[in-house]
Amino acid sequence: MATSSPKLTLKLLIDTKCEKVPFAEASKPVIDFLFNLLCLPVSTVITLLTKNGMVGSIANLYQSVENLNYTYMQPNLHKDAILKPRASVSSAEISGLLPSIAGDAGDNSQSKLYMCLNRCNYNVTFDNKNGCPQCGSIMNREIRLVGGTVGQNNFSSKDGFVKEVVTYMVMDDLVIQPMSTISSITLLNKFNVKEVGALQEKLVVLGMTEGVELLKVSLQSKNVLTSVFYKK
Repeated sequence: MATSSPKLTLKLLIDTKCEKVPFAEASKPVIDFLFNLLCLPVSTVITLLTKNGMVGSIANLYQSVENLNYTYMQPNLHKDAILKPRASVSSAEISGLLPSIAGDAGDNSQSKLYMCLNRCNYNVTFDNKNGCPQCGSIMNREIRLVGGTVGQNNFSSKDGFVKEVVTYMVMDDLVIQPMSTISSITLLNKFNVKEVGALQEKLVVLGMTEGVELLKVSLQSKNVLTSVFYKK
């Protein structure tokens, strides 16, 4: 029996006068999906889109992960799992938003952990340039991980990337930040919205079709939400 792909929702704020979507309100699963685009191997992206050489708003997703405070990230997630991925990672809620590609799993066998020479409290790090919080020496002694892989298997199946503590704001060019009244007002000023009456809210569905389209447009355009959702 065939199962339908999952569908999420986005609440768009539409400027009907300028015919643009300045930003949208998004839940945790939507942000998990967008951040997951950064984890797709290049071969998977090419297979999904059958194109290459695309540039656009995908870089803003990368910057958003870099800028997002660890307060909003899952406690057992290192940002390198997104920024320097070995394989695609996603929560169960978003696993069907892009078509499955056979063989897209990466190899995590080369992941390395390090500790200081004194083995203080057996603290470990991914970065061999970090200093030990106990003795202060550089943690550059490589250790072997036994019985599993580093990082993604600890959180990918259920946790996703971000916490469900706030609603998130997704800009038209895919800049992402936690939602707040102040940030909303700042954005309206940034986009020079003069006529509040021209603003409309619209709830749209994010399913597999929209997921593939988002991936495609994010590599081509700075107006992703407008391109994908405005005329729907």
